[in-house]
Amino acid sequence: MHVALLSRALLILALAAGQISAVRAAERTAGTLPLPASGVLGVEDAQLVPDFWIARLEHPDAPVLTPAEIREANARLLRLEPSLHDLAALPRTLPRRTVLGWIDGVSAAPRGPLFNAEGQRYADVTIAGWRQSLALERIPEQVTPRFGLIVERAPLRAFPTELRAFDEPGDVDIDRFQETAEFPGTPVAVVHESADGRWLFVLSPRYAAWVQRDLVALGTRAEVLDYASRAPFRVVTGARVESVYTPEAPQVSRREFDMTTRLPLASGLAPDRPVNGQTAQAAWPVVLPVRGEEGALAFKTALMQKNADTADGYLPLTRANLIRQAFKFLGERYGWGHDYDGRDCSGFVSEVYASMGVLLPRNTSRQAISPGLEHRLFGPADSHADRVAAAMALRVGDLVYIPGHVMLVIGNLHGQPYVIHDVSGMRYRRDDGTTADVKLNAVSVTPLLPMLYGESDTFVDHMTSIVRIRR
Repeated sequence: MHVALLSRALLILALAAGQISAVRAAERTAGTLPLPASGVLGVEDAQLVPDFWIARLEHPDAPVLTPAEIREANARLLRLEPSLHDLAALPRTLPRRTVLGWIDGVSAAPRGPLFNAEGQRYADVTIAGWRQSLALERIPEQVTPRFGLIVERAPLRAFPTELRAFDEPGDVDIDRFQETAEFPGTPVAVVHESADGRWLFVLSPRYAAWVQRDLVALGTRAEVLDYASRAPFRVVTGARVESVYTPEAPQVSRREFDMTTRLPLASGLAPDRPVNGQTAQAAWPVVLPVRGEEGALAFKTALMQKNADTADGYLPLTRANLIRQAFKFLGERYGWGHDYDGRDCSGFVSEVYASMGVLLPRNTSRQAISPGLEHRLFGPADSHADRVAAAMALRVGDLVYIPGHVMLVIGNLHGQPYVIHDVSGMRYRRDDGTTADVKLNAVSVTPLLPMLYGESDTFVDHMTSIVRIRR
């Protein structure tokens, strides 16, 4: 018995020594990474193509989850995650307090000064006007939701205003009123409108915020939910594609669609008849929502070239596809809340996964802790060595969270994990002990271990969660 206990203790010590050795080796390697002219430590041009990382994998096309497993995971997330909204299950009426809770959750009074794009501070009277525009006193005791479809890429805002608000004069990268964006065909439930009637407060499947009325076509509940589930359909698998130019139907001409947009195919069309003045032989006829008279929901057929980056369903969830899809955004400018026709870190990873049919909450704050996802959580009890050991065990497709940021793991190189992420910059320690700051502000590839959080701590020291989407 004593021999067995001694053997077990020795085994534990050996494992701990091995873990410490691996951590020290990883940190030594981090100091010897190549430094190309770009200044992005450890990243050379060869690493900026997906095939570089796919070639390093064994069985890169093996399924991570089957379609049935993805449906099961999505249903679990929808059931457990409070930031998601199952519009099909929305009751016929909603109590006032519920609607107030959604609006207060996004339209809270600013806690500090805000500045416009010209660097001028917003006056208190302007801020009070934003609050008054919410028209909270008009919310009845029972709210009957209306339904609609987004007709073009639509910003969702914290307040019903197009005015932009920034924390500091001259820093215009993060508009504090920009929450997210929804893409054409997204179903929404309308539960309130602004004092001037120009803005609607909507629930989308993944968010609740204000959207301009003229970006929504209102229809019946059945029409809206039917469109969102129509088959067959095409899924946009490129970073962005657009419909064919057509002067005959300006509402659907050169409409832009981001990755994950779901486009139902038109049915009953004669193959030899033109669509909007041209043959459909080399294009997919797709049905798009448009605004008819007084904003009522109508539909028009548009054409999507067959050589555009779309698929006849969601892509298989494989490690190779995760890397390929992520690299389609490489170099795109950072866009807080999908601003600047781009996306932010959580929007980026969620659209990569959504192109394979996987649902994620919209924001890092929910992705990192959602009860519907499998996590490895970190807290004060986790040492630096524990955290580095967890980083060294990361697999392709894992999502790594620090406060306010998420990264997608793409593989190992130079003895350490590499990530692709939509990130403002890269700070790291030079060999002489000084700090280097590289402005990225784009979807970028970086090693994980050297990334500094502040002056001395690393990203790894501030990891809050690792989410692994697999069996």
